[in-house]
Amino acid sequence: MADDLITSYARSLIGVAEAEGAVSVMEREMAQIAAAFNASEELRAALADATLPASRRQQVAEDLLGGQASRVTTALVSMVIASGRAGELGAIADRIVQMGAEQRGHVVAEVRTAVALDADQQQRLASALSKATGKDIELKVVIDPSVLGGVVTQIGDQIIDGSVRTRLHQLREAF
Repeated sequence: MADDLITSYARSLIGVAEAEGAVSVMEREMAQIAAAFNASEELRAALADATLPASRRQQVAEDLLGGQASRVTTALVSMVIASGRAGELGAIADRIVQMGAEQRGHVVAEVRTAVALDADQQQRLASALSKATGKDIELKVVIDPSVLGGVVTQIGDQIIDGSVRTRLHQLREAF
């Protein structure tokens, strides 16, 4: 049921963005919002805190997004918070990105790295993953210091673990 609710919200938000002519901008910004939301327990707790009035939680989100996101994206995030679904904001944003990629005939690959990847690195990685999977790939890069080095990629249910941590573990097991 929760999955249906998330999909419903994602479809609705995409519909509003389409009416405003801002789908691609909203998708890109929602990917960034999902990464920030999923990475910060403090942010998730603040936005989902039912003891705070919805208007205060909306103001927190608007202050965080101010100048960083378009008017449409900011309004949509505010609407999700006002409807009491702030706890699902990351999942809704992820679904928006996934649905946008599917509409373009692509697959989203979540890539976890210890450091940010520049545009050239992202392009080469997307190209390599496309060759390996035979699918058109869109990257969702997540900075995760626990990776230490290398990359951990998830495409659907498939995980490709090229992290230093895993390689060290494999070496330890081999000895």
